[in-house]
Amino acid sequence: QVYLAESGGDSVQSGGSLRLSCVPSGHSYSSYCMAWFRQAPGKEREGVAAIDDDAGSSYADSVKGRFTLSRDNAKSPLYLQMNDLKPDDTGTYYCAAIPPFGLPCPTISNMSPTSQYNYWGQGTQVTVSS
Repeated sequence: QVYLAESGGDSVQSGGSLRLSCVPSGHSYSSYCMAWFRQAPGKEREGVAAIDDDAGSSYADSVKGRFTLSRDNAKSPLYLQMNDLKPDDTGTYYCAAIPPFGLPCPTISNMSPTSQYNYWGQGTQVTVSS
C-alpha cells in the first residue's frame, strides 16, 4: 500500500512559480509509475506529467518547457516544479501511482484512463490569477 500526500499549492499571479511535492509513505516507490494530474472546475482530470521507473519523464504539450518533474531517490518526494504559470494552469493537482506490474509505465500520451492509477493523493489547489 502506498499513501500519497500532495502539498505546495497556492495562489500566485501569472508568471509566478510553484513547486508541488508528492510525499509517498508505506514503502519505497522507486519502481512505481508516478504521475501528476490536474482538474479544473467543470473539466475532466487531465494528465500533466509522468515519470517512469527509469526516471524518464513526459509532459503535456500545454506545460512542456515550463514544468519539470524530479525525484532525488527512491524514498524522496516527487516534485513538480512549475514556472511561468498561466491562468489556465489553475486547478487541483493530484499525484498518482501505479504499482510495478511488469508493464511499461504510461507516458503522457496514454495516461488515460485515470482508473489505471491505483493510488491517489488528496490534491493540492493551484490558483493562477492574471
